[in-house]
Amino acid sequence: MSKSLVLAEKPSVAREIARVLGCKEINRNYIEGKDYIVTWALGHLIELKLPEEYDNKYKTWRLEDLPIIPQKMETRPIKKTRTQFQAIARLAKRTDLGELIIATDAGREGELVARWIIEKINWRKPIKRLWISSQTDRAIRTGFDKLRPASAYDKLYQSAVCRSEADWLIGLNISRALTTKYNDSLSAGRVQTPTLSMLMKREQAIQSFTPRPYWQIFLDYNGHRALWQRGDQTKIMNYEETEAIKKKISGKNAIVRSVIMKEKNERQPLPYDLTELQRDANRRFGFSAKKTLNVLQNLYEHYKIVTYPRTDSRYLTQDLASTMPERLHAISSVYGEETRSIIHKHHGRLAASFVYNDKRVNDHHALIPTEEPVYINDLSEDERRIYDLIVRRFLALFYPESKSRLIRAEIDVQGERFIINEENEMFPGFKSVLRAEAARNEHAPLKLASKQELGSLPIQIEEKMTEPPARFTEADLLTKMEKYGLGTPATRADIIEKLLQAETVERVHGHLRLTEKGKQLIELVSDDLRSPELTAEWEKQLEDIARGEGDPKQFMTKIRKQTQALVRDVKNSSQNYKIHNLTETKCPECGSPMKEVRDRDGGRVLVCINRSCGFRRRKDPKLSNRRCPTCHKKMEIHKGKAGMYFQCRFCGIVEKADKKSSTADKKETRRLLNKLNKKSEPVRNSLADALKAALKEKKE
Repeated sequence: MSKSLVLAEKPSVAREIARVLGCKEINRNYIEGKDYIVTWALGHLIELKLPEEYDNKYKTWRLEDLPIIPQKMETRPIKKTRTQFQAIARLAKRTDLGELIIATDAGREGELVARWIIEKINWRKPIKRLWISSQTDRAIRTGFDKLRPASAYDKLYQSAVCRSEADWLIGLNISRALTTKYNDSLSAGRVQTPTLSMLMKREQAIQSFTPRPYWQIFLDYNGHRALWQRGDQTKIMNYEETEAIKKKISGKNAIVRSVIMKEKNERQPLPYDLTELQRDANRRFGFSAKKTLNVLQNLYEHYKIVTYPRTDSRYLTQDLASTMPERLHAISSVYGEETRSIIHKHHGRLAASFVYNDKRVNDHHALIPTEEPVYINDLSEDERRIYDLIVRRFLALFYPESKSRLIRAEIDVQGERFIINEENEMFPGFKSVLRAEAARNEHAPLKLASKQELGSLPIQIEEKMTEPPARFTEADLLTKMEKYGLGTPATRADIIEKLLQAETVERVHGHLRLTEKGKQLIELVSDDLRSPELTAEWEKQLEDIARGEGDPKQFMTKIRKQTQALVRDVKNSSQNYKIHNLTETKCPECGSPMKEVRDRDGGRVLVCINRSCGFRRRKDPKLSNRRCPTCHKKMEIHKGKAGMYFQCRFCGIVEKADKKSSTADKKETRRLLNKLNKKSEPVRNSLADALKAALKEKKE
């Protein structure tokens, strides 16, 4: 009987699938069992080729060579993970394999990960697709019982290819064009540039804002504040007018003109999708979108206690109704008080039945807990916070609607109108499970009757200043990105991180602020690339392709034409640009000025602005153990064109590193350690003794 080759996206997921499928023979690149061989990617193993792989001349960045638009986009194995790809290719040649099962993440990017690998290994046998929304044992078994033909997801794959090629064509060409024309590392892209543009518009609104004073007048009635209002106006922009109103009403009787009371029912909120969760985590805990996604991914993959993270739906499918009692039992060990009445009185039935809507669920339903038992002490503080948000929003579905009474009272004093608007909670309903403690009223409920005379009431005048719009938090920016369809729930966090890494945006006290580099960059690109509406239209077309309602060829034809136009705009631009982070340091290799940038570890690096030179070194270089022959202080270690060298920061003496001997020593030590690690007996000696023994064995 032939076996099935299962391709997972990560080793950790592959191990779980292999365990559930009974595969126990562990090899370096796969795990084998009686009926299945489970292997894995390491994220992407295949990527689009670089420009220089189409033509060697593209190794040097030149404005005149742009745009680079290959006739046909080609892929290649990623060098860093080539070993794993080659292992999968060897597995694919085994004659005992009858089919391949795609078990990568159930989404657009996961589909691309698998399909590009399958194309490169020239797989010609049947292909099936595992599509699951959680990593529990039951979900994996059920998924393998309901495998679908991979062809059912061909449109999703085409959408993923279009997205990847569009990002390559626009992002690579515009970034090269800007970088070569303005001699600075400038990154632009199909999604990140309109996102940056929205931040720029907010920054312009802040900078152009002129604060003005205004006044508000209140009457105090037993702790209830009535605000002066004329039409829709509640602010008085003139101090003399404020004083005139105060003089007019001082010591005069107030009369209640009307009291309107309405009861309001508020229904339960929908469960989270990824973007809504990222927004809430940012508002409540200050988490970045990327941090929330990373924490959530761990809850999904490692602990298996939440469903698929990268979802864009806030609804559930009807077939999930029967699983609710088990999900409640799974969380009851932590949320016993909240689940007790639901389980025993209502048998796990949802009060908010409107959440079941198959038509509003695309690839994955909303984020909810799984049936997996929860061991809350195993979770970190950040994991508990995110998990608690998901669980409480889920539990709210089982609680009734909340009820409150809205009161609007209109008070008249000498023809001037004052309004009291209050909301008093009558029945908390689902809100009791969403908040940590019961709501408390700071004053007694408002009791007024129409035509009631209140006598003379205390007057309060508050002087305030108009305020500029606030800079976006990540929660605000995610809302804007969602509104304009910029990116997807799975990619928005990465877009924000790219802007931060490119140093066009910085975080300041929980808000996102454009840097000088970002302000200049957005002025260098054309209006089309800045436009959120254009990118939103592209994203809609990608979604249409995934649903089988769009044409991939037409989409890519438009992208190619747009790429040519965008590059032409850069070439013809007369805009000026000033490198914002130049230092007074000169490059030791070519003498050009050096700029200061941030590396991936958060350190500061000095980089030569001459692209043909490319010299770089840390602003605060690492100290080596080598001593200066003159002052005997530790020397800095640098890397230049000729290789590693040491330099004394006090005497300026430079010594070349003996790379050959250093490398040989490292290789020999590593070889000896590997030899020791292979021994089956426990090593009782110290490392030094063990190395001596191994060296002695080598000599003998």
